[in-house]
Amino acid sequence: MRVLGVPVDAVDMRGTLEWVEQRVKTRVSGTHLCVNAANVVRAHDDPEYLAVLERGDLIGSDGQPFVWAARILGHPLPERVAGIDLMEQVLARSREVGWRIYLLGGREHIVGKLADQLSAEGVRIAGYRNGYFGTEDEAQIWADIRAAEADVVFVGMPTPAKEHFIVDGASLAGVPVCIGVGGSFDVLVGELRRAPGYLQRLGLEWAFRLAQEPRRLFARYAVTNTKFLAIVARAMLNRSRQPRASRT
Repeated sequence: MRVLGVPVDAVDMRGTLEWVEQRVKTRVSGTHLCVNAANVVRAHDDPEYLAVLERGDLIGSDGQPFVWAARILGHPLPERVAGIDLMEQVLARSREVGWRIYLLGGREHIVGKLADQLSAEGVRIAGYRNGYFGTEDEAQIWADIRAAEADVVFVGMPTPAKEHFIVDGASLAGVPVCIGVGGSFDVLVGELRRAPGYLQRLGLEWAFRLAQEPRRLFARYAVTNTKFLAIVARAMLNRSRQPRASRT
């Protein structure tokens, strides 16, 4: 479906994990991207970014405010499927069945630490590398991932570099599953703390992050949240003007 102008799939965590299982089983390349309030704002400001989202195979709803907005506008999404939650679920499954995991993104010491940590927990690490590279390096990186015979690649890079990298290259490398997980690597190794569950349920995870990095994130959140609220308000106004029978 389309919510606030961006594509998203009405799928819960269970359905997403079933999709991952099917892709790994059939070896058919698939990409998983996520949308939240910040992604909605970027898509409205950047048509090229929106076009990249359109090319994703499965689009998850990573953001409670986005889920709430979708429901208010008559597009019920079953639940929030956060990238880090999905990553943890896939890693748990990989321990059971032996999927080969490749980690791409973040700083060298962070991704290296995460690889060691997961390996010690029984995850088969096919390889890893940091997220600092130029577009001229991408072909070689995908070649390395193909050679590593990875089943699942987690890409811990910022938007929009993450989405461009995944959509443009995953099929070339023949990766069954490629999932964008943003800053999840830093959280999993303890570099950053994640908001408590009650703040996540209240849609205030962004505020918890802001409290940890106020100088870096204040301006970003102030602008993004204001724009998102304006987009939602405009969509609600447009919907109120439509005949009831046409609201789909």
